[in-house]
Amino acid sequence: MTDTITITGLVATVPRHLVTTEGLSITSFRLASTQRRFDRSHERWVDGDTNWYTITTFRQLAINAAGSISKGDRVVATGRLRIRDWENGERAGTNVDIEADALGHDLSWGTSSFSRTIATAAAEAALTQQAGDADGFPGGAESPDTAADTDADSGAGASADDATQASDPESVAVPF
Repeated sequence: MTDTITITGLVATVPRHLVTTEGLSITSFRLASTQRRFDRSHERWVDGDTNWYTITTFRQLAINAAGSISKGDRVVATGRLRIRDWENGERAGTNVDIEADALGHDLSWGTSSFSRTIATAAAEAALTQQAGDADGFPGGAESPDTAADTDADSGAGASADDATQASDPESVAVPF
């Protein structure tokens, strides 16, 4: 059984990104989550205990996290909770890890800008191949008929074949 948790907090360490010899991307960092409560007797907010988590991301999420998350950012993380006890000679402790499924900036504290990434190299290869095969000629070369039609129709480089291809759902190469 896996426990899913959503946590907000402050990125406490510089995110560490690595790629394994098998090509798996991993990004991890420590997250500090401090509870705050209102103390009615003193009429002010006070900090409670701080909980520490190790957030680990894999694959595309790891790549995106490495390029987006910095030490000091306020983030929201959702993932699988793992609690492990450990011993090392005289020392013992407990690690609280979250294998993140989703990660993003906490917009309660600021603004963020989003830009979509293409998920896989296969999608990039499909885009390259589609660009080369769009007219049926290798390397994206145009037939003399298509080149003449393109210039004469709109002056913008669009032909009737391009409009048909854009409306064909099977020709869309970018996965969503």
